[in-house]
Amino acid sequence: MTAACCCGACTIEVTGAPVINAICHCANCKRRTGSAFGWSVYFGDEQVVRRTGDVRCYEIDGATTQQRWFCAGCGTTLFWKIGYQSGRTGVAGGCFDEALPPPTVTVSNAGRCDWVGLPPEWPTSL
Repeated sequence: MTAACCCGACTIEVTGAPVINAICHCANCKRRTGSAFGWSVYFGDEQVVRRTGDVRCYEIDGATTQQRWFCAGCGTTLFWKIGYQSGRTGVAGGCFDEALPPPTVTVSNAGRCDWVGLPPEWPTSL
């Protein structure tokens, strides 16, 4: 499967099923997407087949270290590494060309907007 930025100049190709397919309501994900939540699809690092294009890295230090790679042309955050997901690469779910299965978990629910309704059967932590 391939995920691409808005302008199509940068891609990340992965193989196999995601390890985690989640909706996150933390302030970090909300700011990363400019939306009410982030759709984070994690794959094992060994599942990453190829990365293409001029991607730049934005690093966040602190309690949760993170490196986010974004397109140098259009600014789309395409993929990331985060300290507590060692050995995994997160990819922005909305950037995939192929249809993904729906997320199966919702996390950081204290930050969820009151108007966002999600299936009650979804687990609320990883």
